[in-house]
Amino acid sequence: MADAPYLIVLALLEQDGQRAMPLQGLSLREPLPPDGDPGEAGRAQALELLLRVWQRSATAPLRQAAGDRSLLLLTVPIEALQEQVPALKARWIATGDTATLLEELRALAGGLWSLGMEPRGPLHFLPLA
Repeated sequence: MADAPYLIVLALLEQDGQRAMPLQGLSLREPLPPDGDPGEAGRAQALELLLRVWQRSATAPLRQAAGDRSLLLLTVPIEALQEQVPALKARWIATGDTATLLEELRALAGGLWSLGMEPRGPLHFLPLA
């Protein structure tokens, strides 16, 4: 189980002039293919995160901080959760440098996707190469 990846959904947002990166995650039994679809596990985690973001909007308006790359899903080794992911989050909150964040996530992640939805269409995952 030590080799099992961890699935993370994160949102890049701004609220009251401050950047924030709420996270939601789940331990997986099997790795996801980097070019595949994270499937129902990804959809469920995205929904939970979006509900938390929605609740957060009750205190002040929210704004996407990275356009169509403001909602991301990735898989990382479980060991990365204690050091690398918190460090990446802290750097992005301090600098707002989304390009660097995406580069660092690509280097760390076993798979990296943005989440989107076309009008009247289902949620879909777009691999970020």
